[in-house]
Amino acid sequence: MVVTQELRLSTSGHTEIMKITEQVRELLRGSCLRQGVVCLFVPGSTASITTMEFEPGLIEDLRRAWEKIAPVHGEYAHNARWHDGNGYAHVRASLVGPSLVVPFVDGELLLGTWQDVVFIDFDNRSRDRRIIVQIVGE
Repeated sequence: MVVTQELRLSTSGHTEIMKITEQVRELLRGSCLRQGVVCLFVPGSTASITTMEFEPGLIEDLRRAWEKIAPVHGEYAHNARWHDGNGYAHVRASLVGPSLVVPFVDGELLLGTWQDVVFIDFDNRSRDRRIIVQIVGE
């Protein structure tokens, strides 16, 4: 069986990292499926989804790492072409990726002890975002 849902988020952008583990668990519970996979997909090219230990130190470490890899004030051909100033957001989102698959058994996500599902909005402005959640299982 396949169950498709959506999560909606209002974000402030600027590498905002949001923990969404509980929202995903709630959708999984509502599906009544016992085992399978949850696939999460972010439509758009300036946001990503991944897992991490959601704690302030690591959040700051990741922001610093992304600033080294794709600095906000760097030179981007995307900005030269479109003049929207978010070339860095496209690069960062491409590196992290738009999707994540998490298995589940007995209706529970098989995440590690400190592992959470997070949504990251890299864009340079606030946005209304959506995440497509497709639950495949039995």
